[in-house]
Formats: sequence, C-alpha cells, structure tokens
Amino acid sequence: MIRILLAEDMHMVRGALVALLDLEDDLEVVAELDRGDQILGRAREHRPDVAIIDIDLPGLDGLSAAALLHERLPECRTLILTSLGRPGTLRRAMSAHVSGFLLKDAPPTELAQSVRKVVAGQRVIDPQLALAAWGGSESPLTIRETEVLQLAAEGTEPQEMAAKLHLSVGTVRNYLTTVVTKLNARNRVDAIRIARESGWLL
Repeated sequence: MIRILLAEDMHMVRGALVALLDLEDDLEVVAELDRGDQILGRAREHRPDVAIIDIDLPGLDGLSAAALLHERLPECRTLILTSLGRPGTLRRAMSAHVSGFLLKDAPPTELAQSVRKVVAGQRVIDPQLALAAWGGSESPLTIRETEVLQLAAEGTEPQEMAAKLHLSVGTVRNYLTTVVTKLNARNRVDAIRIARESGWLL
C-alpha cells in the first residue's frame, strides 16, 4: 500500500480527494489536515510515502512545507496541488524539491497515476505549466525583497514587517521602494499585482 498524507484547507475538496484516492486498491490516506504548519509533525507520526499538499494553506504555505519535508523527512515524496498555473510558482516548487506539481483541474485519474509515479521516483509536472515555465521570466527580486513584498501582500504594515524581519522601518520602506522600481510598478499595490501574475508571490 502507498501511504498518503493529504493537506488541503477546503473541507469539501479534501473530502472529495480522500474519496477519490480511497477508490484505488493500492492507495491509503493515513492522515488528512488543513494547515501547513501541521504537515511535518503529522508526517513524522504517520510516515507517509507521499504528501499531497495544496499550495495555499494557512499556518505555512504548501511550498515552504514541502521544502521542510524534503529537509527533515526526505523519504516522503511531495506532490503539490494548485489552481495557480503560473510559471514562477512552478519554479518555486522545483527549488523546494517537490516530486510533482499538478493543477487542480486535471482529470481525476491523473492524481492516482501521479502518486504512483512520484513513489517510483519519477517527477510529475503538468505539461502546459512546464511549457509556460520554460518561457517565463525569472523574478528580478532578491529573497529579502520577495519576503517584504509577500508580507505587504498579506496586509502587513511596515512597522510590523520590521519587527518580524528584524529590520528598521526605514530599511523596510527602502525595500518596498526598490521593489516598485524593479517591477516598473506604479505603486506597492501594482507591484503586488505584477509579482502575483508572474507567479513570484503566492
């Protein structure tokens, strides 16, 4: 049996995925959860072969959770599910060492096949997304600039960002100004839009 951990915060979607996977004789969902920050603990407890992770989870996003699993529990493969078919998102997934990247609107049969493939050591990537990523552009932002912009996108104020990142408020504002300039954006809101559409932010 292939043991699966499933992380998806939408209860109806999670229930449908569990039902779908349970139809397969060789697949067993051993843990299901709705938060990214629970993934590592539950994976250590249940020792799944594959973790199917939604990219947009509360507590910790799916790609960060996948990177953590790769680091702390490398024997567990990760398959990312997303409705965000953006090239930059795929590149972030590859750098998080995920084994597979599947769009949520893929045919249901593809999920079970993808689980079997990643357990066999293959990498599974939606072909249309792979093609888009090939022609997509790299983010011009540094890791720190991306971090600051992600916090801005979540509605965090500069004072709060400064405290979280152990920076001065002035430094945070400088980062935001640099981001707007690098992305040729009109303002911070426009910079967030550009970065999201390019897949450089969640």
